[in-house]
Amino acid sequence: MDLSFSAADLAFRDEVRAFIAENYPADIKARFDAGVEPLKEDFVRWQKILHAKGWVAPAWPKEYGGTGWTSTQRYIFQEELGAANTPGIIPFGLAMVGPVIYTFATEAQKQRFLPRILSSDDWWCQGYSEPGSGSDLASLKTKAVRQGDKYIVNGSKTWTTMAQFADWIFCLVRTDSTVKQQEGISFLLIDMKAPGITVRPIITMDGGHEVNEVFLDNVEVPVENLIGQEGQGWTYAKFLLGHERSGIAAVSRSKKGIARLRAIAKAETIDGQPLIEDDSFLRKVNELEIDLTALEYTELRTLARESQGKGPGPESSILKIKGTEIQQAITELAVEAAGYYAMPFNRRAMDGANEPTVGPSYAAFVAPSYFNMRKTSIYGGSNEIQKNIIAKMVLGL
Repeated sequence: MDLSFSAADLAFRDEVRAFIAENYPADIKARFDAGVEPLKEDFVRWQKILHAKGWVAPAWPKEYGGTGWTSTQRYIFQEELGAANTPGIIPFGLAMVGPVIYTFATEAQKQRFLPRILSSDDWWCQGYSEPGSGSDLASLKTKAVRQGDKYIVNGSKTWTTMAQFADWIFCLVRTDSTVKQQEGISFLLIDMKAPGITVRPIITMDGGHEVNEVFLDNVEVPVENLIGQEGQGWTYAKFLLGHERSGIAAVSRSKKGIARLRAIAKAETIDGQPLIEDDSFLRKVNELEIDLTALEYTELRTLARESQGKGPGPESSILKIKGTEIQQAITELAVEAAGYYAMPFNRRAMDGANEPTVGPSYAAFVAPSYFNMRKTSIYGGSNEIQKNIIAKMVLGL
């Protein structure tokens, strides 16, 4: 695989870099650079800026609003977004349900939903996980019973990320309990404003509110919101998960994380010397960077596969496992570097309060990031599940 950039690629990189420099709002950049908790409006405003340029959905087919870029251009684009520390693209609409809709939905559904996903006028959340199901997603209990031209949905979902902001939820529901588990599932699009939906926050151990419980009590869903065929939802669910896992690797963001880690280690000292000059610590940082480089090559192979018209394959499970392990390792080393300054917890510092922190300002975010990253090896299908997929689909065991 030739990894050198052509002159056209370098020109494209310059174009992306210049666009970000000219259009990345200073107030959003200040919040992201400071590490304070971002606002919903930050994500929406940045995505609308990219949409106006036609760059918000690089992975989509051009006929539905994609850019038509090569895999190399998409890679460069993500690299530049990560280097500039812009808000990440919220995946639920653009990277998850969007591909399901343009691949499996009716023309009417495409016309109705895709434009508002591209423009970020609709915020989506994912209704997959359920209480009691753990990683056995197919054991879900939320039921949808058809009555004429509508489904009546009852049940609950959990760990629903950003549901407090969502306009729509894509939901896996059980429409047949008499067949094999995977064959009785359907894929519904549900308006979060529909009567009978209740969202209850789950406050995580870092003090943040990202995830929620969602309760569905006799929620009426028009049959026209069913994607594909009734009972075939498991097929669409697996397709969506492949796209989700590919995006979890977050290589460019991890590069930024390692750069931040090196900066902390330069500021902290051990025996009067900068921590970054300590052989033991430096070895751990370098090994992490080597792992990240190897992951980057795997991501490039995945992009090359997609550029040939093939969807994400089992290698997306490798990206998910290794990407999340690296993200967690970066935050672990950051805690080690910050030492006891990582212990004080001041939530207001993350909210941008204008008051001094205990110790250096970078230390205020180290422990919350460490705790928050514990989730990454669980969501999107736990890493243990991904190892099973690799064993079956890659190794043939």
